[in-house]
Amino acid sequence: MTDVTLLAVENLRAGYGETEVLRGIDLAVKAGEIVTVLGSNGVGKSTLNRTISGIVRAQGGSIRFAGEAIEHEKPPAIVARGLIHVPEGRRIFPNLSVRENLDLGSYARAKPRRAQNRERVFGIFPRLRERAGQYAGTLSGGEQQMLAIGRGLMAEPKLLILDEPSLGLSPLLVEELFTLIKRIHDDGVAILLVEQNVVQSLEVADRAFILAEGQFAMSGTAAEIGADPELKRTYLGL
Repeated sequence: MTDVTLLAVENLRAGYGETEVLRGIDLAVKAGEIVTVLGSNGVGKSTLNRTISGIVRAQGGSIRFAGEAIEHEKPPAIVARGLIHVPEGRRIFPNLSVRENLDLGSYARAKPRRAQNRERVFGIFPRLRERAGQYAGTLSGGEQQMLAIGRGLMAEPKLLILDEPSLGLSPLLVEELFTLIKRIHDDGVAILLVEQNVVQSLEVADRAFILAEGQFAMSGTAAEIGADPELKRTYLGL
């Protein structure tokens, strides 16, 4: 981890129509860091991801990526900068092969290195190599999540946003997935991990933020958050 700030969010406000979901969010992710945002359903986690990646327009505040303001940019321009969002629900193309799904990840960025990056993804996720010619819709849930993350890696992210990657997976697959997330981070990719899975997220993260009702109720190192039983009971229902 370095002192270079990749993502800087200040006083961010966003929502849908007249409904304000995010009510003044301050967040920073440094190069080489894993930051996790934890919270229960409905507190604004996915809205935060969508606003950072340009899918939802910010209603106030600022978002800077690698020193440049991006709060008014559209998603393709944000992707071109190297900020890659792997959304909740996998969103793979079921009638395309694993290889074709991966190659689509480099459509807007890193196309000249498509084959090289595909090999990198296969090295991280060997099961995807085994199923390269298989229709993505026939994969297991865990394999589909690997494919979704692998597709994100095809774009050579400077920052990878992972939205609920463990959702719907068995405990064994969750354990495997977090091991792979750590490996991606060890390869030099900064990660914003937005999750409900508290224990594993805190094990891999450098810092943690607790989101409650559209605001951060608490932040600190992952070790500090993990050691505070009252905090976990109050904000995370544990």
